[in-house]
Amino acid sequence: MTASTVSGSPGRSHLRLSGRLLVAPALIMLLVTSILPFIVTVRFSLIDYRLLGPKEHVFIGLTNYTRLLTDPAFLPALGNSLLLIAQVLAISIGLGLGIALLLERVVVGRGLLRILVVSPFFVMPPVAALLWKNLLMAPVSGFFAWIASLFGLQAFDWFARAPLSSIALIVAWQWLPFACLILLTSLQSFDREQREAAELDGASPFAIFRYLVLPYLARPIAIVVMMETIFLLSVFAEIFVTTGGGRASSNLAFLVYSQVMFQYDIGAASAAGLVAVLFANILAYFLVRAVGRSLDA
Repeated sequence: MTASTVSGSPGRSHLRLSGRLLVAPALIMLLVTSILPFIVTVRFSLIDYRLLGPKEHVFIGLTNYTRLLTDPAFLPALGNSLLLIAQVLAISIGLGLGIALLLERVVVGRGLLRILVVSPFFVMPPVAALLWKNLLMAPVSGFFAWIASLFGLQAFDWFARAPLSSIALIVAWQWLPFACLILLTSLQSFDREQREAAELDGASPFAIFRYLVLPYLARPIAIVVMMETIFLLSVFAEIFVTTGGGRASSNLAFLVYSQVMFQYDIGAASAAGLVAVLFANILAYFLVRAVGRSLDA
């Protein structure tokens, strides 16, 4: 019996049809939950749709996009998004790498320490923002203010003097476990014989870290950068809870929110959302290429 005969047999066709029928609900669900809202958002971005005049759905082409790009709040929001991502990546990867190196050396209590490190990942963003705002960063009764008073220093008003960096600190605290676990898992598969050989040759711990460990962690660090960057573009709850927006701390996600809740402009908000999606895709494209080059190296 030839392969063509088998592929064209009624039994084979029946199996293909059954497979398509089984996959069909998932495809329909995907279309309804992702493609359809995207199409509706594109339509809204091309019409003049305001909540204060819901009956005036006039097609205006790219006017919403032009208005958005010339909005004085757009460039600061874009800059804040990039700055927030850079700060969170620097803190989470730097501290995550340090904690991963410590946990990799610890023999007793490693499981308990790992649970403690992972715990911030299970705290919801609004709860984490409230905790940091009211318990840690409060300028009068916060923990950091108490630490400053012990050294005779004046308390620092975090959200008034450095709002974006304060939000970056909160978000980095939430994403620290992700970076730490990825790097710790990679460290545990590092070739110990290679390290022992370097130690026998008289290499210092810093030289081993610089020339052996750090190049070995290049791939997991690239993956952490890519994953965190994609998710950090949608940071919203921390900004809403701590500063309530503003030119110094609003990002693209908060700009979409402000277009709807403060200006009641669904068309402009849809255009802002699509610009944010386009920006995320461009950023993800370059990050995926960077990770690909790292994996090929």
